[in-house]
Amino acid sequence: MARPAKLRCVSRLPSVGSFRPVGIPVNSLESVSLSLEEFESIRLRDLQGLEQEECAEQMRISRPTFHRVLDSARKKLADALVNGKALQIEGGNFELAQRLFRCGNDGHEWNVPFETMVEKRPLSCPVCLSDDIEPTPLPPFGRGRGCGRRFRGGRWRR
Repeated sequence: MARPAKLRCVSRLPSVGSFRPVGIPVNSLESVSLSLEEFESIRLRDLQGLEQEECAEQMRISRPTFHRVLDSARKKLADALVNGKALQIEGGNFELAQRLFRCGNDGHEWNVPFETMVEKRPLSCPVCLSDDIEPTPLPPFGRGRGCGRRFRGGRWRR
């Protein structure tokens, strides 16, 4: 049985979810799908100019894994640019660096860091100790292959 894939830490969701060439009708365009971890790898390495080791540490993955993710992202970007395809940023195998939780008892909201989310879900509100807590829903970028294993439809699944 294959080992389950590790979640990749993504610092934030992109502000734009798609790009397309100007002047070509949408219905005649092919599209390329860029995952959130691929988007994050491009942001860290090419935009911020960090070394691969630093990027891998920020995403909480090994350097060889980071290299494979970055290589895949660059190939998809090249395909979209050279062949005039639309680019969709969606899905992936990721978790946000901070996840916002809300208490159903008193409405208190707090952030839970990535490391805690990977280990276990918080069990109670830090203020009133109620176990009636829910993660706040992810925006549309969070709905994809990776999130279905842990977070679906506004409810946490173990």
